[in-house]
Amino acid sequence: MRFKDKVAIVTGAASGMGLLCAENLVSEGAKVALTDVNRDAVEAAGARLRGDGGDAIAVAVDVREYGQVQNAADATLNAYGRIDLLLNFAGGAEGRMRNCPAPFHEMPIEVIDWGLDVNLKGAVYFSRAVLGTMIRQRSGVIITLGSVTGTEGGGPGAVNYSAAKSGLIGLTKSLACCGAPYGVRACCVSPGPVLTRPAMAMMATRLGRAAQPQEVVDLILYLCSDKAAFITGTNYLIDGGRSCGGF
Repeated sequence: MRFKDKVAIVTGAASGMGLLCAENLVSEGAKVALTDVNRDAVEAAGARLRGDGGDAIAVAVDVREYGQVQNAADATLNAYGRIDLLLNFAGGAEGRMRNCPAPFHEMPIEVIDWGLDVNLKGAVYFSRAVLGTMIRQRSGVIITLGSVTGTEGGGPGAVNYSAAKSGLIGLTKSLACCGAPYGVRACCVSPGPVLTRPAMAMMATRLGRAAQPQEVVDLILYLCSDKAAFITGTNYLIDGGRSCGGF
């Protein structure tokens, strides 16, 4: 029960690693606010966690809209009185998410804007919404999900995605600097291929496989825990050696 009575906000929590992380946190005693743009899915996830005996609320949030982000932070404070953890999972490669296989120089501007807004600004917005509370509490942890693409660069269809994920590393370092005098930590976790969908098995790694989602979540939960109390401002690659290159 590492997170007994801790309060967490998890973005992108209706599915994938966001949902898996929320499930793990609840199982270890946390009270969790699940947020996602998919209202039906996030409310169903919250109801299921409560049905299993967990303490969870669900809030529909489009991370591109700061008013909705602030509403989620306020709803969490109203429900639980504090915010100990923020886990920024919301994101996705804009080419795939917006069904736009065009290379960067032909990609419509609205698709580029969507990618920057969801992958970078969403994390900036949520961090801004919770940082004041964490500073007043003199404690808190912000974890942001990056990508190995943010360190190795992307191909023709991932220029924008790579730029956004690189930006999250700078965001993390800056949040760590802002929060350090108040006991607030920030870390970025940058996975390589993860088996959240079958296509990820096709990405090469030195270990010859993609990660299981739980392997990534385990690292994130460690960084959230008191055992990582001296860790802040750093980016953690969990990529099976993909960033070593040489393929």
